[in-house]
Amino acid sequence: MLEVVVKELLFLPLQESHKMKLKIISILAFFLVIQIGVAQESLNEVLKKHHKSDIPYISATELRMQQSKNEVIILDSRELQEYKVSHIESAISVGFDVFSMENIFKFVKNKETPIVIYCTLGIRSEMIAAQLKKAGYKDVKSLYGGICEWKNKEYKVIDSTQQKTNNIHTYSKQWSRWLLNGNPIY
Repeated sequence: MLEVVVKELLFLPLQESHKMKLKIISILAFFLVIQIGVAQESLNEVLKKHHKSDIPYISATELRMQQSKNEVIILDSRELQEYKVSHIESAISVGFDVFSMENIFKFVKNKETPIVIYCTLGIRSEMIAAQLKKAGYKDVKSLYGGICEWKNKEYKVIDSTQQKTNNIHTYSKQWSRWLLNGNPIY
């Protein structure tokens, strides 16, 4: 429908009033803003629907600041094949199906250490974060919007060869719609 309106606007006769053209352009701009807002609202709705615990979210911007100061341990709760396609630099793969608290105890001995867990959007990571919280870790957060939001902010992700990449494993085609800046792989 939007395409039809644009075509009609382009072929309006020259004698049409300038006001009419401006009005149509304003309406199109309004619908464009609404469409962009709905996509973000949908992510909020998805995360609210799946947010089942008291695990707080951290924004990509906040995590990037902590990462740059080496103040946080970053855990990737996606499966290994997802991690190999791309991951946040310095992230440690802990998986989801193969997640083990014993492995966490080996490399995060201090339960006061800030930990941020991420996945594609923040759903699987919340489940892993809840397990860490239950095990006594005090400062555990889930990355809001996951690796998709991280990449949307144009922060660096690397592949299994430690090279910067634009490929992001988005878990599924459905979840790839929240990746606005990168090449979705699923």
